[in-house]
Amino acid sequence: MKIEVNQISIGGSILEQDFSPAALELEIDIIKFRGPIKARADVSRITNAVTVLLSLKATMYVNCSRCLKEFDIDLNKEIELNYPVSKREPKIDLDPDIRDQIILDYPIKPLCSEDCKGLCAKCGKNLNEGGCSCGTT
Repeated sequence: MKIEVNQISIGGSILEQDFSPAALELEIDIIKFRGPIKARADVSRITNAVTVLLSLKATMYVNCSRCLKEFDIDLNKEIELNYPVSKREPKIDLDPDIRDQIILDYPIKPLCSEDCKGLCAKCGKNLNEGGCSCGTT
């Protein structure tokens, strides 16, 4: 998402764009996205600064770190970004900041539920679906 500083109206501007997670290099082995990332930027400018109120929405799907079950996590993030105005740079590229903000919300140890029992260490059965017959649980 690029902002033309000289095209920001006096009352501010609103930009909306859908991003492909692949275009921002966001998908990794343990985190995938269901559909595009929706971004909305409310942009305002004073003499020497541009303020961007950025809203990001997406649905990620991840594997539980205990039972390996796939589940969805909604990403709903609102942030404020400030940029100095420079005559040498008439455009502001928000893509790197959008990418960084999404990565900061990646779960470190995703759990499908707080009381997830995980897998049996011996036979690998999902203990959330009941006990196993290997005798360890």
